[in-house]
Amino acid sequence: MSFQVVSGAMLMCTMGVAPSSLTVLPTNKVMCGNMPAANIMDHKPNVNIMPFGMCISPANPQVAAATAAAMGVLTPQPCVPVTTAPWIVGAPTVLIANQPALNNSSTCMCTWTGVISITYAGQATTMIP
Repeated sequence: MSFQVVSGAMLMCTMGVAPSSLTVLPTNKVMCGNMPAANIMDHKPNVNIMPFGMCISPANPQVAAATAAAMGVLTPQPCVPVTTAPWIVGAPTVLIANQPALNNSSTCMCTWTGVISITYAGQATTMIP
């Protein structure tokens, strides 16, 4: 069993250098531990998923340009998450606003090859399958 993810959950990206947090807007009208509960559609950059400090992915055009200008020395650039697809897999048996609930074992892919994972669900009392 996994934990239900709520607003304030801690996230980490494999291509980011700092942790970030998940912001869940109260539009789904489902609360868990007095915080808005997340579903797999809470993946919008700079709305739900905040930047991870600096990005080190060579697939990121900003990083690639800065690295080329530094004669091949990897040069991190400010993170701007590009998450176009929902979180994968979620909890299909628990629906929030007709979408699978987000659990702490779900991941989200960034276009710049980063894998975003949930390090802390934001609460530690409500579990979902």
